Amino acid sequence: MDILDKIVENKKNEVNRFKKKNPIDKSNLRPFLPVRDFKKAISKPNCINLVAEVKRFSPSAGLIRENFNFIEIAKQYEEAGASAVSVLTDEKFFQGSLSYLKQIKKQISIPVLRKDFIIDEYQVYESILNGADAILLIADILSEFKLNKYIKIAKKYNLDCLIESHTEKSLRKSLNVKAEIIGINNRNLKTFKVDIKKTHKLIKIIPDKKVIVSESGIKSHKDILYLKNLKVNAVLIGEILMKADDINAKINEIMK
Repeated sequence: MDILDKIVENKKNEVNRFKKKNPIDKSNLRPFLPVRDFKKAISKPNCINLVAEVKRFSPSAGLIRENFNFIEIAKQYEEAGASAVSVLTDEKFFQGSLSYLKQIKKQISIPVLRKDFIIDEYQVYESILNGADAILLIADILSEFKLNKYIKIAKKYNLDCLIESHTEKSLRKSLNVKAEIIGINNRNLKTFKVDIKKTHKLIKIIPDKKVIVSESGIKSHKDILYLKNLKVNAVLIGEILMKADDINAKINEIMK
C-alpha cells in the first residue's frame, strides 16, 4: 500500500468517527464568516498569483517548520502579497488541523483554501462551517460522480473547488466534470517525486478560460518565469516558504 492509499484509508476511518461524534445539521448550515471569491483572487490578469501554504509537516519532507505560529505565518503571507492562503488540515500525516483554518480566516482578509483529502460530502459541509472559501478535490481519489456531487454542494454555498490532477487520466476526469479551477500537481501522488515539467505536459490538454494552478516543486524565480510562459494563472507554494527565516523576503525573491 503506497502513501496515498494509506492516507485515504485513514481518512475514511477518521470521517466515520467525526460523523458520529459531530453530526452536521444541513438544514441550517451557515458559513460563520462571509465567503470570499477564491477564483477571482487567483486569476488576476497579467501576473502569476500566489497561493501560499500553511504546512508544518509532510510525509515526504518530515518536519518543515519548528516555530509554527500558523496565524502569524498567514498574516505574513497576506502582507507579502499572496492572493490566497492554503491551509493543510489533515492531522495524522501533515500535523494540520481544521481549527487552523477557522482561526486563520478570522485574522486575514484574503481567501482561504482548505487543503485535505476530501473523500466524503461530510467534509464539504465541515469546510463550510469552518470558514473555507474554497476546497481542494483530488481527481485521482474521487469518481466523476463524487466530484460532481461535491462541486454542486460547494456551489450552493459559494465555495470554489480547486480540482487537482497529477496524471492525464485524472485531468480528463476534471475536464469531464467541467472544473473551473484546475490544479496540476507536479508531485507524483504515489511516489511523491516532483517534476515541474509535468505542468508543461498537462497544460496542453486544458482548454482556454480555465483557471490553472501549478502545485508542488516551485522553488525559484526561474520556476515562476517558466510557468508564466506556460500561461499558468497561479502557483501553490508551501515548503520553500515554510522553511524560510524571512517569509516576506522569500516571497519577494521568488515572485518578483
